[in-house]
Amino acid sequence: MRLKPQYVVAGAIPAVVILYFVVRGLLGGHGEQTQAHAATRPDTPVVQVSVIAPQLRPYAVMARGRTQAARIVSVRSETSGVVASTPVREGSFVRAGQVLCKLNVDAREATLEQARANLRAKQLTQKASADLAAKGFRSPTQALTDQANLDQAAAAVRQAEVALRQTDIRAPFAGVFNQRSVEVGAYLAPGGECGVVMELDPLKIVGDVAESDVAKLRVGAPAHATLATGERLDGVVYYVAKDADPQTRTYPVVMVAHNPASAVRGGLSAQISVDTGKGEAHLAPSSALVLDTAGRQGVRYVADNGVVGFAPVQIIDETPQGVWVTGLDGTVRVITVGQSYVSEGQRVRVAAR
Repeated sequence: MRLKPQYVVAGAIPAVVILYFVVRGLLGGHGEQTQAHAATRPDTPVVQVSVIAPQLRPYAVMARGRTQAARIVSVRSETSGVVASTPVREGSFVRAGQVLCKLNVDAREATLEQARANLRAKQLTQKASADLAAKGFRSPTQALTDQANLDQAAAAVRQAEVALRQTDIRAPFAGVFNQRSVEVGAYLAPGGECGVVMELDPLKIVGDVAESDVAKLRVGAPAHATLATGERLDGVVYYVAKDADPQTRTYPVVMVAHNPASAVRGGLSAQISVDTGKGEAHLAPSSALVLDTAGRQGVRYVADNGVVGFAPVQIIDETPQGVWVTGLDGTVRVITVGQSYVSEGQRVRVAAR
């Protein structure tokens, strides 16, 4: 008698299930050994790690910047005349009030002497008029007129003195005479430029801070700048912008530092570091930094189960020994060799050191 197909299928299913459990029982131990062997098979990537423990470290906001003079002023003439001398060399240090350019006096000195002589005459006239008025021999109106003439003469003397002083074009503050704009014999009209004076002490270091870090900054916070020459300047935050640059979306920040003898020039590249407190950080080799598929900067590490993980980090300081970063939790086995050839979730073997 032929069995119907549906009966054959119904009978075969229990038989297959029973056969599966029988085979699994017989081969179970061998399968576990195979999996264990696969976990440590020779083609598993081998990496080297550095065990890094957290340390208490000052937190800092980093910014790229440049040195800049505290003040730059174009020194101009207040009167007209021919340049008689330029007593200061370009690039030399000048004191506040030091003469940078001197104009010909011309007739200004004679005008001053004439004003002083007229003043002396008016003083004698006013004294005699006052004495006569006191004795009743001169009217009060005439006495007041003579006093007014005396005041006018005194004003003329002051005016002539100012005109004479204006022939000396002086430095408005102590600094460096960075540029001379005229030579002897040149004619300067009122407003003509003698030269440019820069104040380099204190020195400004100007940088731009990301919008994610600007809230951590405050005016007066300790800061230091490492120059492209390797020099370090210690100072404080002087200014933090309240509005971002519309193109870069960064906020200008300015620190000021003492610059003895104006030794550091303006325009040097600098790395600004602003202290923002203390907390745990890890010192990782700079070569261990990688980018994940999303473009985030971080490090790859090996978890306890031998699987690669990725942790995004933020650099808070750079030193010759490595970079101080935040974003890691506890003691971490950071991959230092082979980190560019493995990916998150991949099982690896750690080489013995």
